[in-house]
Amino acid sequence: MKKVIRGLLAISVLALVGCGDLHQPTNDNVINGEIVVDLDGDIIKQSLIDAQVPGITQESVVYGQKAYKIPYTTTDEEGNEVAVSGYMVVPKGLPESLIAAKGYSVVSDDHGTIFANNDAPTVLPELTNMPSGASIILTSLAGFVTLQPDYIGFGDSQDHYHPFILKKSSANATVDFIRAARAFALENNINLNDQLFLTGYSEGGYAALATLEKIEKEGLLAEMPVTMAAPMAGPYDVNLTAFGVLSQPTLSVPSFMADVGYAYAKAYDKPLNSIINEPYASKLPTLFDGTKDRTLIDPELTTKTTGEDGLFNPLLVQDFFANANNWFRVAVVENNVHQWAPQTSVRLLHCKSDDVIPYGIAEVAEATMNQYGARDVVLLGIEEQLGMAGAQIGHAACGEMGYGLASHIFAGVRAQMIGY
Repeated sequence: MKKVIRGLLAISVLALVGCGDLHQPTNDNVINGEIVVDLDGDIIKQSLIDAQVPGITQESVVYGQKAYKIPYTTTDEEGNEVAVSGYMVVPKGLPESLIAAKGYSVVSDDHGTIFANNDAPTVLPELTNMPSGASIILTSLAGFVTLQPDYIGFGDSQDHYHPFILKKSSANATVDFIRAARAFALENNINLNDQLFLTGYSEGGYAALATLEKIEKEGLLAEMPVTMAAPMAGPYDVNLTAFGVLSQPTLSVPSFMADVGYAYAKAYDKPLNSIINEPYASKLPTLFDGTKDRTLIDPELTTKTTGEDGLFNPLLVQDFFANANNWFRVAVVENNVHQWAPQTSVRLLHCKSDDVIPYGIAEVAEATMNQYGARDVVLLGIEEQLGMAGAQIGHAACGEMGYGLASHIFAGVRAQMIGY
């Protein structure tokens, strides 16, 4: 298994191509959703072999996928009901007798940062005729049902701004999709067991921990007991992340922080140019309208952090550092997701050489949650877990490896608890 996971570094399974033209799925018997992918395991296996993923051979077990788009409703930062969508992937090829007896275990996977609506989990498969993202690892290689909310701002809610790194709406979209997916499964005779794992990478890692916090603090564990959470490479301490970014002279990925500024100005009803300098403030509504990806957005911004010609308004930055009551400083503290004591087992997964979200953020999250009295929170360096200590692996490349490690951990727990 480690050989397969390490192989994901060189061959991006999250951007797998070559599955060929998919036949148009029939939705005659689907209740409250639609099929968007219907692929046999042999097709996916051959694509992995063609991509030369180490450890995948003709003898490997690779499951097919039947994936559904499910509409549902959730609540945004302002407390408004929003019509949204999510992606549910069911493995094909597990023995029917096994699933009848023990059911499918579920992984809720919050996806990483996107800007283009075409990259949303429910949209991408229809455009590319291939499975969406991490479901190849979680479903086809590990046999889990995978749930991926589009998030507010994508899929069916593409006309709404995306509340980037805002914990209420991130958690709401995920919790409400878990509910919607379980209801859909009952209506469509998909046998799910009670195992629920939470994960996600980057923004998704943040959203996964926000989801666990909501489930535990709002007393939802009886409704949706969480077996384990494995958030990956998230900015859990938003306050520390903001201090770190605003202290640096340049921005490695300006679109990320511009999106934070845009979303926080919207959510906290502040003038956009009070946090983002012109001419960039006026550009953001168009840059973040869902028609452009990061490669088109970053060139329209500056990598200079602040100052008269920087991205962030210098008056905001100066007050942020000097004034504990600065609105943005208060807001980022409100959106931290690590200042509590999880009673669910949590494995924080992070590459030590992450060049976008420092490993130190995960170290602070682990220490803080344990200080609050967490039952079982452990930080794992992804490189070390895969026998690659000292390897220099950037934020983007680490994602595939992180998903492979998370699925391996979850599969071990599944085997111990329910026997497959």
